[in-house]
Amino acid sequence: MRRRHFLSLAGGALVGMSRVARAQQAAMPVVGFLNPTSSKLYEFNAAAFRQGLQDEGFVEGKNVRIEYRWGEGDYSKLPAHAAELVNLNVAVIGATGDVGSARAAMAATSAIPIVFTIGADPVKVGLVASYNRPGGNATGISAITSQIGTKRIEVLHQLAPRSKVALLMNPNNPSASM
Repeated sequence: MRRRHFLSLAGGALVGMSRVARAQQAAMPVVGFLNPTSSKLYEFNAAAFRQGLQDEGFVEGKNVRIEYRWGEGDYSKLPAHAAELVNLNVAVIGATGDVGSARAAMAATSAIPIVFTIGADPVKVGLVASYNRPGGNATGISAITSQIGTKRIEVLHQLAPRSKVALLMNPNNPSASM
């Protein structure tokens, strides 16, 4: 459900952009897709992104071009990837995956619309001013899974108090400290 909402937001941004493009007889609109992982690991995310655009009438290669940028697990690549998308003058950036991609996109532009999907609280991590009035050029959805994870560990500890739990996480992930 949330993924569809995100994709509708991205599609809505494209609808407005496409009206301008048709009026100006411009070239095919370009959408940026930014993700900190790899295309192999997160292809399902890109497929959902394409499907959401298609649901709104935008078919990759037919009436929209999508520029993909993948961090391959290296968060230090995201700022350069976001800058590349800005230099391509994309109509909108879909910053998917987590906080790192959204922050990189926001640092790269204050003019191009950014639609993010994250697992953290967007207000708490500074992506938006508030839920009701996000402000700026970024909006999106959050599953707030980073806070649910803490609760899951608490419940696990209550169910099996003598068990040991280990969590593996990329320490460069901005959500790692949450």
